[in-house]
Amino acid sequence: MPARRVAVIGGGLVGFSTAVCISKCLPQCSVTVIADKFTPNTTSDVAAGILIPHPYPDTPIGLQKRWFQETFSYLLTICNSAEAADAGIHLLSGWQICQTAPEEKFPFWADVVLGFRIMTEAELEKFPEHHFGQAFTTLKCDSQRYLRWLESRLRGLGHQMEDRKITDLWELHGHYDVIVNCSGLGARTLVGDSELYPVRGQVLKVQAPWVTHFIRVGDGSTYIYPGMCSVTLGGTRQKDDWRLSVDSTTSQDILNRCCTLEPSLKKAYGITEYVGLRPTRSAIRVEKEMLLRNGSQLPVVHNYGHGGGGFSVHWGTAQEATHLVEELIVPLQGSLAKAKL
Repeated sequence: MPARRVAVIGGGLVGFSTAVCISKCLPQCSVTVIADKFTPNTTSDVAAGILIPHPYPDTPIGLQKRWFQETFSYLLTICNSAEAADAGIHLLSGWQICQTAPEEKFPFWADVVLGFRIMTEAELEKFPEHHFGQAFTTLKCDSQRYLRWLESRLRGLGHQMEDRKITDLWELHGHYDVIVNCSGLGARTLVGDSELYPVRGQVLKVQAPWVTHFIRVGDGSTYIYPGMCSVTLGGTRQKDDWRLSVDSTTSQDILNRCCTLEPSLKKAYGITEYVGLRPTRSAIRVEKEMLLRNGSQLPVVHNYGHGGGGFSVHWGTAQEATHLVEELIVPLQGSLAKAKL
């Protein structure tokens, strides 16, 4: 039986992880990733890559937890393998701190990360303006390494990449059996999703190898995330802000805030600045759709709108999207079998 042709639109984290998941779970599919931007020029390349869930108000908590659990388990397996260095995945321990205790001291994901506990008074002495905190170990991805690793896996399985901007899903009609839309913020115009909006994020990446624990203010406004090659300092959450240029005043503010939490960062060197636009909506869109035009059908699976939490749930949503692709392909295989009879 000939391979079913699947086009994945999007060259960032969600696009590549979905393409890899399809190639693993549906070996009867030939996958092509189509995008006008690939690593190191995607929003995903700017991300810190730490697994701490971000809220999606209109996505059920049970579903958010399942996606996070699936992603954490998948990456932990890689972390415990010989592939860890190439994939840029490692364990990272640290603290999430608040000025006052939240209503829920144990978030829904507390039993997914490792060793979650309430911080001791002795630990909180390091942060005199914060009177409550949570300590745990999670996973962190070096975003560019991880994206390159996903791409190499896909190429190794014989799948294709195409550098091309898609402005209408119907451009692909007749060339592919199923289209998977992982276009991130591009979905705003590609499929007319007015619920999607950018949240601008500016970060610094610095050299400070002595900083080995993460520190995150509970609302995510300020964070310090050590990685394999650098420490990511953040950040900003500027809704509906499309600016991709670096703001030097913002960079200084980020550095000042992070130095308040970790004074040794005043000695950091090799500072570089990055900006990314997080594709945000109140609920991640993972669903299938049959588009109709002039009597023709175009099977589509959507997987976008991850905002600032893509790394935390990317493999879970990729698996869900893959199941939807399979649901669309099964009838096609049945039709082909009948045609041969």
